[in-house]
Amino acid sequence: MDSLSDADAAALPLIGVTTSEVRRAETVSPIPEGEPPMHEMALGLKYLRAIEATGGLPVVIPPLELGLIEPLLDQLAGLCLSGGPDLHPVAYGEEPDEHLGPTEPDLDRFELAIASAADQRDMPILAICRGTQALNVVRGGTLVQHLPESRPEADPDGVPHRQRTPGSEPSHTVDVDPGSLLAATIGTAETAVNSFHHQAIDRLGRDLVPSAWAEDGTIEAVEDRSRGFLIGVQWHAELLIDRPVEQALFGAFVAAAAAGSGARSPGRTMR
Repeated sequence: MDSLSDADAAALPLIGVTTSEVRRAETVSPIPEGEPPMHEMALGLKYLRAIEATGGLPVVIPPLELGLIEPLLDQLAGLCLSGGPDLHPVAYGEEPDEHLGPTEPDLDRFELAIASAADQRDMPILAICRGTQALNVVRGGTLVQHLPESRPEADPDGVPHRQRTPGSEPSHTVDVDPGSLLAATIGTAETAVNSFHHQAIDRLGRDLVPSAWAEDGTIEAVEDRSRGFLIGVQWHAELLIDRPVEQALFGAFVAAAAAGSGARSPGRTMR
């Protein structure tokens, strides 16, 4: 983004981006010039760059005490729910599958709480990968915990839901509902996407409708068409921000936030 005046910068919509990945001290390699190893939160810079490039002012949200969520949301115009590790199935009332990956229950608790609070405000929300799954759980939905075994039609030799190529390279296509908000936003009924997940949406949460599918039937995007902007995509759109489709997706999200839809309006009635 080009240099902005103070007035222009102050007018940018403030977009919160959640962090869901923990780097534990024992996995961090210290350097002589650095601090002692400690637990760290991690978030890919691409999320922030994608929001910045499409006219938003991104701010990283660490896990906080739940009582701080409402004051924080009072300052935000939109919320981006980022990717990360598996959600623990206790959040939707199921027992863990043996293939469940590492989970962070404390982070789950915070992310689900802030997603719910933002949703109650009708705040513009863009959810990415795990964020889409979290949004579905907040709405009362459930997840497929391990695609290769829980969904036989999700052939691991067919659609590569856990690709081994870089995230900047698409690995499979998705079909987009031509009548969806997503299709209207990105301007196409088919697009190639990247894929880094082994969990997916199973039972849809309330008022969420699927808007894109992989060839094997896996839901790749959801939306709430009664809302100004609430879209979740299973792919890592931030890593494909150089493409027109992802620019349009982030651009529409930031524009909705800039329009003030749901921002700074606490006390909305619970859905």
